[in-house]
Amino acid sequence: MLTRDRLGAFCRETHVELKPRGAGPLAGLTFAAKDVFHVAAHRTGAGNPDWLRTHEPEARTAPAVQQLLEAGSRLVGKTLCDELAYSLMGENVHYGTPVNVNAPGRVPGGSSSGSAAAVAGGLVDFALGTDTGGSVRFPASCCGIFGIRPTHGRVSLEEAVPLAPSFDTCGWFARDADILERAGRVLLKDEQPAPRPGKLVLAQDAFELAGAGVTRALEPAVARVASKLGAPQPVTIAAEGLEQWMNDFRVLQGA
Repeated sequence: MLTRDRLGAFCRETHVELKPRGAGPLAGLTFAAKDVFHVAAHRTGAGNPDWLRTHEPEARTAPAVQQLLEAGSRLVGKTLCDELAYSLMGENVHYGTPVNVNAPGRVPGGSSSGSAAAVAGGLVDFALGTDTGGSVRFPASCCGIFGIRPTHGRVSLEEAVPLAPSFDTCGWFARDADILERAGRVLLKDEQPAPRPGKLVLAQDAFELAGAGVTRALEPAVARVASKLGAPQPVTIAAEGLEQWMNDFRVLQGA
């Protein structure tokens, strides 16, 4: 895979490839894992050369990676991320910035930058990332692909370098919605009943910050949900301002 990586999406220092460990619903598919997920007998770099240098090869493979291998998919490499997963831009001063093929000259978003870039560029069918404050959702948006952050704790993040465990969440990317779902059925295989949503609430102050184009793009989705739950109820979620919420989140994330 490294020889095909024209996007700078994959880690050279922590390169690893693993064959499928079973046959299953993901047979024939390839995936990559953000370089915070551990793979047994290999070191994890977390986007930082000092972290890589000072840590020994890992003893165990992350359960999320193991699940995907057992479902028939092949791991073709570990992907670049922002240093210690702490940024949303996708830039890494040590290893560079993965190319965003769908918006050349623009950042891929982070911190799961390499995973998003590899999927967008067709180097893998899907890829694992982590999302603490947007690190799957933002690069998915920047690169024009599907990305999902499930419920916190729903997919195991054992055997992975943490940023803020109270927020860290395992997510994944795909170009194709069907593949996104197939990977999800493996990672979310232990079905859990979810409460039925009761009403549709729109964060008025958040919508006011969005441009007209974003608002128009969301209107069909809002209408579909409203057809099931009734007319949306506008609310102000942050009377003190969303910027204050962002500042508070930074403190909580680093605590």
